Amino acid sequence: MNYHQYHPIDVVNGPGTRCTLFVSGCVHQCRGCYNQSTQRLDSGHLFTKDLQDHIIADLNDSRIKRRGLSLSGGDPLHPANVGDVLELVQRVRDECPGKDIWMWTGYELDELSQEQREVVNLVDTLIDGKFVQEQADPSLEWRGSANQIIHRFSDF
Repeated sequence: MNYHQYHPIDVVNGPGTRCTLFVSGCVHQCRGCYNQSTQRLDSGHLFTKDLQDHIIADLNDSRIKRRGLSLSGGDPLHPANVGDVLELVQRVRDECPGKDIWMWTGYELDELSQEQREVVNLVDTLIDGKFVQEQADPSLEWRGSANQIIHRFSDF
């Protein structure tokens, strides 16, 4: 898997102070996408075990309290990303008690593969659906267009 950016301190992509990873690769190619540079699978940088370890360490760093991890892109549920994303969210669950996980995807919940569902089962909040430029609304919280749905799977 490749990633475009990692922000160890982020207050924009989800509630509270967070770590945010923008992965590379998206099949949806939404017109008006604000992250077009992340759409190619081979763009950005190789996601390594060192970066995964760094994310876990950042989430557990007591000097800067972080509420959790946000995963965006590109698309974390792109078939080429699912294995690495699953490994990362499993580690967050196992090694970062009390941290929530938010994820944005262009896929809709009812069209996910079994492997994609394994990832989603470990996520606290999923924002699903393609960005639809005709339904864009900057006043929406956590999403870009009105068709996108916020699924909250926990009380975090």
